[in-house]
Formats: sequence, C-alpha cells, structure tokens
Amino acid sequence: MKSIKAIFAKQAKDMLKSPMALVMFLVFPAVALMMTQLVAKSNDDIPANMFVTMMAAIFAGMGLITAVSDAIAEDIERRSLRFLVIAGVKPYQYLIGAGGFYLLGGTVTSVAFALIGDFTMTETFKFLAIMVSGVAASVLIGATIGIYAKNRQMSTALGMPVAMLVGFTPMVATFNEPIERVAGVLYTQQINVIVNDFSISIYRPLLVIASNIAVLTVLFIIAYKKKGLKG
Repeated sequence: MKSIKAIFAKQAKDMLKSPMALVMFLVFPAVALMMTQLVAKSNDDIPANMFVTMMAAIFAGMGLITAVSDAIAEDIERRSLRFLVIAGVKPYQYLIGAGGFYLLGGTVTSVAFALIGDFTMTETFKFLAIMVSGVAASVLIGATIGIYAKNRQMSTALGMPVAMLVGFTPMVATFNEPIERVAGVLYTQQINVIVNDFSISIYRPLLVIASNIAVLTVLFIIAYKKKGLKG
C-alpha cells in the first residue's frame, strides 16, 4: 500500500511540475465549452452536444495514451523510479499507483464534459460510465507503451500511431461499413457509439470495453515483467 501511495504522489507532483501535461486535461473540455457556446447554441442545425461528445471521445481515445506513455517513459529514462526497482514493486502496485492517478484525472475531466453537455440524468450516467471505462483502457495502453519504450522518443514513436489508430478508426468507420464491423472490437468504437446515440443499451458496449481492459491488463503485466522499471 505504501508503494502505491508513493507512486501516486510522485505522479501528482510530476504533473504539477509539467504544465503541458496538466493542460491536456483542461484543453479538451475547454474547446468543447467554447465551441458549444459560440457555435452549437447559435446554430439550430448543429446538435447541442456535438462538440462535447466529439472532444470527449478524442480525449478518452487518444489524448491519454500519449500522455501516460510519455510520463512513464520519462521516469524510466531518468531512472527516477530506482527506489521502486529496489523495493521490488509488483505490476499491479505500479499500475494502481501510476495508472490510478491518470484514471482519477480522466474521471474529473469526464465530469467536466458532462457538466458542459446538455444531458438528462440517464444520459449523464451512460456518458460517465462509458467515458471512465474508456479512460481506463487508454491508461493501460499508455502504461504498456511507456514500460516497453526505452526513452521518450521511442514512447512517442510507438504511442502516437497507436493513439491515432484507436482514435481515428471510429471516425473512418462512420463512412465505411466493413471497417465499422472490424472496429466494433475496439473500446473507442463503443465510446463513439454511445456518445452519439444514448438510446442504445450500454451493456454490450461496456462488455466490449471490459474485454479490452482485460486483454490490455495482461499485455501490461507481460511488458512489466519483461522490461520492468529499469528500461
């Protein structure tokens, strides 16, 4: 428990020291708010929540992957986690400590999106459930890439294509039926489906995302056991 708290506290301190990383949690809802107030509300042809759901999906599906992978790769590159290596921190401890911080930050940002959007109570529940689940999946991808990468440059080289793949595939799927069928296995596609149509049952999308999280957790454990925190 002490190791988890130490990792969580370290991530919080690093975030406060890195304005660019902190901005990532603020810029997406800020853009959604601005576009909603200045564009959506003054144009009857644009759905009221279009920019909220659009920016929320991009945040959950893309923004967090590169942020998490970069933060972990930087720690490994600078060897600032030596005390954890000596302590023999287990994969789940590191994941809960480091990933838990970003999950909390992502949850707070998701709540900000929900407050900006004009949602009913039921829609808000569905929105937050699907967003927080998606954030968890993205954190796992970012953590796995960060552990596997030797440095920040490699983290960016690996993380950006992955983030673009899982982030943009749902957008392409909107215009291509074969891709839409394949994209159904991705958690980002399930986020896209729910935030664009709250009348759909949330149970199947959550089940798909849970399956993604299970697979991603296994991949993180494999990467951690193979590479550790030594790089």
